[in-house]
Amino acid sequence: MALKSKKIPLLFLLPALAFIAVFLLLPLGKTIYYSFTSWRNFAPVKKFIGFKNYISLFNNPTLYITLRNTGILIVCALIFQIGVSFLLAVAVDSARHGFKMFRTIFFFPVIISATAIGLMFSLIYKYDAGLLNSLMALMGRDKQVWLTAQSAIYCVAIPTAWQHVGFYFIVFLTGIANVSEDIYESAVLDGITPFQRMIYITIPMLKSLFISNIVLVVSQSFRVFDMVYIITGGGPKHQSELLSSFMYTKAFADYNTGMASAIAIIMIVLGITLTSILRFFAGKIQGDD
Repeated sequence: MALKSKKIPLLFLLPALAFIAVFLLLPLGKTIYYSFTSWRNFAPVKKFIGFKNYISLFNNPTLYITLRNTGILIVCALIFQIGVSFLLAVAVDSARHGFKMFRTIFFFPVIISATAIGLMFSLIYKYDAGLLNSLMALMGRDKQVWLTAQSAIYCVAIPTAWQHVGFYFIVFLTGIANVSEDIYESAVLDGITPFQRMIYITIPMLKSLFISNIVLVVSQSFRVFDMVYIITGGGPKHQSELLSSFMYTKAFADYNTGMASAIAIIMIVLGITLTSILRFFAGKIQGDD
């Protein structure tokens, strides 16, 4: 009877396990293998070359530019998607009027595709007839080149962060709504200010939510591709290149699929390592409570 009871759940798990095996584990295994091969132009023949792709990558300055840019993107995403979204949630939760309107307005960018947002911001940054330079002309100032080697990654980070602020805003708003009103009422009777209420009540009560959102933001930053591809194409001079766009360039511009597979593995390892470290410290923080 016990064996039969174990077989039934396993039977229901089989479709999911088959899906994971076919669409996750098998492609991952092939990507790992391809990263150790010289595979160009999608040729049927793949030559095993060991760690040469990885050695070549770590000797390539562009890899370190992509790692720096990924770090910049993560920091910008944490500031806007966590910090700004939380402040917006606190402000809207305290609003007496227009609650539904603000919730809809802030969430709206989430439902727009990254491709459309990227195209919109590429038009905003254009030198001729771009929105920013049109505003500069109205103020009597000279036009500027917004997508420079120094600013390109920030021009990508702004729309990337802006698109997802609404998602985390809704998450925080839901979390704040679940905090017991009795706690807030007791604090008000003790003469607590709105700022103290946020610091000493709201933030500690949402600690686990902050941790979950931070892990989501970091993992999501490794998947950004549309914005950089549409707005800058990784340029100028690879200065806005991310690991995802670098991988795409190697695979579909240079037709070096072996190298692209090695970049994909580096992305996976970095993503797993960072999220594991965050989860470790999150467990420590929650364990200290």
